[in-house]
Amino acid sequence: MRSITVFRMIRTLIDEYKLNSQWGTAHIYQSACNAFVAFRENVDLEFSELSQQVIKDFELCLRLRRCSWNTIATYMKVLRAAYYRAAENGMVAYCPRLFAHVNISVENKKKRSIPAGDMGRLIAPANAFCYPLEPELQRARLIFSLMFLLRGIPFVDLVFLRKSDYANGAITYHRRKTGRPITVKVCREALSIIKRLSADTPRTSPYLLPYITYPEGTAEAYKEYQRALRLINHRLDKLSRYISGKCRLSTYAARHTWATMAYYCEIHQGIISEAMGHSSIAVTENYLKPFRNERIDRANDMVLSYVKGKSVKKRQARKW
Repeated sequence: MRSITVFRMIRTLIDEYKLNSQWGTAHIYQSACNAFVAFRENVDLEFSELSQQVIKDFELCLRLRRCSWNTIATYMKVLRAAYYRAAENGMVAYCPRLFAHVNISVENKKKRSIPAGDMGRLIAPANAFCYPLEPELQRARLIFSLMFLLRGIPFVDLVFLRKSDYANGAITYHRRKTGRPITVKVCREALSIIKRLSADTPRTSPYLLPYITYPEGTAEAYKEYQRALRLINHRLDKLSRYISGKCRLSTYAARHTWATMAYYCEIHQGIISEAMGHSSIAVTENYLKPFRNERIDRANDMVLSYVKGKSVKKRQARKW
């Protein structure tokens, strides 16, 4: 079997993603590659040298750097993908339990949604706040509200929407992450926001909103998206102090808030999964796990209160 180094394989995968204009995935793989190269102190190794101990030491190194468990899982998945590619190409003998002792599952344990009351204030006109918001925060409020009103549309899908995607009172697009087609009815409030935000879009631009100027799929367009994402999240973080919720606002919070509100309205998880364009209902369940546990805790409190109430009534009856 022809040998190949781990560094080279990961970089080969990065180049492939770039050629396919999958800039986000390429960015993640590059971050994982940088972390692994730093761990190895720039000393490459062949896949035949990639052992469980090396992988476990890499995980420990990431933990000492205080990386989150989700970041560690993501980097491990990148390393595993490179290993799988090498094994498929006959460059290394496949070992089924090579990654069995490290964390590879990504979990959503943080409550990223905001309370319904705060969401209502954000959707409401600007005078819902005690005093006028700065123009940049007002715009951030509009973007956050629009993402929620469009069923928690991801920011990346929002900024790449085309003018042709809006027709007959609905927006139709394909999710960039899963490729699934999504059609969202545009309510009156969402249409009002779209008109305000799109007023700055050049007539010659194919995009609905004024965030991207380069052709879709180019590295320049991806950089524009990244800059817009950082800016909006910075402004949403500043906007957080105007609401009472404990969660900080972010583009991701808009998506989580829609899913959570749908869950609290007792909408079936399959419907929520379909509405959000998830690849499977398992992804939706991962989204809702923190809130499902919260509802179970509340149910337990109700059971305990019921039992305690019955116990008190029995004691009172005995006294009589």
